[in-house]
Amino acid sequence: MTDRHRRFPHHLVGCVLLGLSGLTCAQGNPSSNNLVFTCVNAAGRALTSDRLIGECMDREQRMLSRDGTLLRIVPPSLTADERAEKEARDRRAAAEREAKSEAVRRDRNLIQRFPNIAAHQKAREQALEVTQYAITQSEARLADLERERKPLADETEFYKGKAIPAKLKGQLDANDAAAAAQKELLTTQKAELERVSKLYDQELSHLKRLWAGAVPGSLALPNDAATAKAKQSGAVPVVNTARGTN
Repeated sequence: MTDRHRRFPHHLVGCVLLGLSGLTCAQGNPSSNNLVFTCVNAAGRALTSDRLIGECMDREQRMLSRDGTLLRIVPPSLTADERAEKEARDRRAAAEREAKSEAVRRDRNLIQRFPNIAAHQKAREQALEVTQYAITQSEARLADLERERKPLADETEFYKGKAIPAKLKGQLDANDAAAAAQKELLTTQKAELERVSKLYDQELSHLKRLWAGAVPGSLALPNDAATAKAKQSGAVPVVNTARGTN
């Protein structure tokens, strides 16, 4: 028997563990109660007592009335490791329930915001418009830089075989640097356009299943779920449209 069970008389331990409202525990002689506990210990031996049986604290015990009526099954006491495992299971179950509730809320909000394909298409166009405008600006800036570079390049023809003046070289270098930065920005913007478009494709596929009658919360999240949630809250992609400098 462990110290945990020696601290209190067995009949009081039983009262604390069982917590039955319809039964009383003897205040004096522990044998004065009307309960019978039975179990089979680790050695396979059937045991009977008028109190919880110490040898069976790691297994179920049957609590009977004196006439043999089964009152309840007393579960085994948990070890520290078992309690930790149970708490972890409980946390996982709670997280799963919360995720399920969130999925239901997400899908209901999605249907409310996009009741039909026209509403979704309009949102797609508005979101892509931001990025497409940025791409147009970057392409225009690249064209400007190309036009600005032509007279500088033509001027270098006068210095074949000679050192190019520092001022002219500085202008060429600045133009090249601005063009390189603008090309990098343009690449990023085009990738963003593709990403946002793909996101709306995934969302539309999800919506079509909901419109067809799928139960909210029953479908797997589309990819890039965090971005989808941000977009549903009204946020749209923000793309840097700053023009390069020469």
